[in-house]
Amino acid sequence: MANHSTSHPTHVQHHFVDSDQQFDTAKLGMWVFLVNEILFFGGLFCAYIVYRTWYPELFQMAALELNTFWGAVNTVVLIGSSLTVAMAIRSAQKNQMKGLRINLLITIALAIVFMVIKGFEYAHKFELGIFPGEFYTYEGIDHPQAAIFFSIYYMLTGVHALHVIIGIGLIYWIYLRAKKGEFSSEYYTPVEITGLYWHLVDLIWIFLFPLLYLIE
Repeated sequence: MANHSTSHPTHVQHHFVDSDQQFDTAKLGMWVFLVNEILFFGGLFCAYIVYRTWYPELFQMAALELNTFWGAVNTVVLIGSSLTVAMAIRSAQKNQMKGLRINLLITIALAIVFMVIKGFEYAHKFELGIFPGEFYTYEGIDHPQAAIFFSIYYMLTGVHALHVIIGIGLIYWIYLRAKKGEFSSEYYTPVEITGLYWHLVDLIWIFLFPLLYLIE
């Protein structure tokens, strides 16, 4: 038993045979979690499809109130953040710890830029009285069910924004661990698992942008 303990690297939990088994198990668990997240967003997308089928004219008119330019900028920002998180994973694999930390910080910065732009978008709509549900007071759209589109808009983008905030926290946690020297080419599982989560956040926005902003 003593020989078994000494042969185990410190990062390998006692119930795993080696690093590869621990990595494969963690990655499988993350994929199961991501599938659950996709199913969750799938329900929201189904609601979008149903209401868009019922009110196609409304969705076309309401989409004109969204700022396509800033939506496109945010799309580029998130795609860029997916690139930097992939570079962070690659840096960890190559034992380039400085590159790992720098790419993690860039990813966090891009995520914050995304949230700031989305915050300005929300603020502008609130000034116009574009609120979800019964709080909707905007009179610029000539449709009795105008609030439906924006309720779906806030639901989809709001839940996505929550995932972005969670992602920022996770990436910062990985950054703090990287500063302590906890990762190397032999152990970077948390980096890759967090990167998978962030790729999902990016992928969901790639679907949301055309569904909400490019309806016409």
